[in-house]
Amino acid sequence: MKKEYTRREVLGVGLGAVALASSVAVVGAAQPEKISSVKEGNPIPELGAFNKYGDELETALLLRTSPIAVKMLEKEADIPKEVFRPKRDGGYHIAQCQAFGMSRREGKTVAMLKEDHWCPTALMAYGMVEKPASTASWGESYMSFEVGKYIGVLTAPLKSAAFMPDVVMIYMNPAQLRGLLLPMTFGDSSQVSTHLFLPSCGHAVVDPMKTGKYCVVLPDPGEYQRALTAEEEMILAIPQEKMEGLMASLKTGGRMYSHRDQHMSMHPDFEQPQFYKDMFKSWGLDSE
Repeated sequence: MKKEYTRREVLGVGLGAVALASSVAVVGAAQPEKISSVKEGNPIPELGAFNKYGDELETALLLRTSPIAVKMLEKEADIPKEVFRPKRDGGYHIAQCQAFGMSRREGKTVAMLKEDHWCPTALMAYGMVEKPASTASWGESYMSFEVGKYIGVLTAPLKSAAFMPDVVMIYMNPAQLRGLLLPMTFGDSSQVSTHLFLPSCGHAVVDPMKTGKYCVVLPDPGEYQRALTAEEEMILAIPQEKMEGLMASLKTGGRMYSHRDQHMSMHPDFEQPQFYKDMFKSWGLDSE
């Protein structure tokens, strides 16, 4: 096989996961230098860059709702003046997943302090209360912040957030999720963790902040029952320091990579890209 193919060429033809694994040796030599989350010595991008990321992601991926900026609050002074506080301003309580829904669907900036919550899970995961011993029998264990470190959590649409996020959360369907993950360099795959069990409000915020990894999270039942999360939606949570690298990986071809570049067809003997033909020939199989 004389020609070496870049990962973007592989992705451009909608290569499946099995074939992608088989082609690692082919594309490895031509693979671009790994894009780090933040280039060594460079500062985190400023807020304006994060706002632009929100706009770009929403447009390129055809997202139904806005990516969310999430910030953990350490003191009252961290809370912007023009925010919605459910108990104070609405006279009611909500669950954290409902606050996520208000930010991503309604464009609201929401501050959730201890008194605003109506579901115990986020209170425990975010370290706003002590975990009762009885919770050990609830199911899977999950990461939590140190009790007392934070007094609340602030959320807003990423494109209009007036604060630097600790985490960016994106609700999307599997095709959109694939469009974000596949353009990563091969070495970045170890930086993606997956969480399929309760609680999604904890895994999507605590885990990326404590581990520094991207987190793919399956929304839990509360998301569906109370926050109107669609059945086909998944969550990708991105720690602040990885946003620049993620956005760079989507633009290495000079434009935003998107799941829309993948075109569906169901033809036998479909036209093979050249690297398919090269591999088939090397195995003594038909390629024409």
